[in-house]
Amino acid sequence: MMTIFSLIVLLFSIMIHEIAHGSMAYSLGDPTAKNEGRLTLNPLKHLDPFGSIILPFLLLLLTFGRGPIFGWAKPVPINPFNFRDQKWGTLKVAIAGPAMNFLIAIIFGLLIRFFPLPTTMSILFSIITVYNLAWGIFNLVPIPPLDGSHILFTFLGERFLNIRLFLHQYGLFILILFIFFGLQWVFRLAGIIYYFITGQVLNF
Repeated sequence: MMTIFSLIVLLFSIMIHEIAHGSMAYSLGDPTAKNEGRLTLNPLKHLDPFGSIILPFLLLLLTFGRGPIFGWAKPVPINPFNFRDQKWGTLKVAIAGPAMNFLIAIIFGLLIRFFPLPTTMSILFSIITVYNLAWGIFNLVPIPPLDGSHILFTFLGERFLNIRLFLHQYGLFILILFIFFGLQWVFRLAGIIYYFITGQVLNF
């Protein structure tokens, strides 16, 4: 049941993340995501065959059901030329996704900290908190196409163009390596932040 719930939490955490990107873009004057029906909680609008289905089940098999389970949804379509704020618009959209995940994690983490929850509900809220922390942290890694790369590129000057081109060219390969070898550090950091929010040590 925890595995099934983790998959559901992962899916909705990813969807809310993408909706936050699209909503921020819409608030900045870009209706692309709205026009393509991506500002919705309908999972079918967001599923990516590899990132939403194949990779999570592959990780599930490789870890013998213990996880961590991870994946991604289809990125929401964004047209930065529509932004009213041409200087910082892309940065705002990039930050919106992880910020929404951190907000969800803080809300459920504080519920764990300050309310006497039944054991089962506490475990479920812990999963929601940890996965949203992990998803927010993961997306801040500066590897294309993750949000961290857009944040990084906003501040890189022209003299770092070669770094930008390198990351764009090999980003997907680097990302796959990071998923298999760096994901444990993402969850360890999520566990540390979880402790500061909830006052409890993560025990699953």
